[in-house]
Amino acid sequence: MSEKDDLERKLSEMLVEGEMEQGDRIAKEIREISPKYEIRIQTTMDPIVEETLRYRKIGHELDDRYDKYLERAGKNFNSQEDSNKE
Repeated sequence: MSEKDDLERKLSEMLVEGEMEQGDRIAKEIREISPKYEIRIQTTMDPIVEETLRYRKIGHELDDRYDKYLERAGKNFNSQEDSNKE
């Protein structure tokens, strides 16, 4: 018998013999169940908008990729600059 066949035989014996550990399987299934409820917290200010506005005070954004997000959030960087100048 070759070494490969011997290893396969030992592996198959290990898999067939013995009892399955029910506790681990049940605990794993419980962890995989999706939660029944989802908790959401509504805030008065968007942290992404606030952080983007802070970064724009420091430097200029090259591709303006956050402009649409700021528009949807109701914030505009130009109006923010104007209010800071006053």
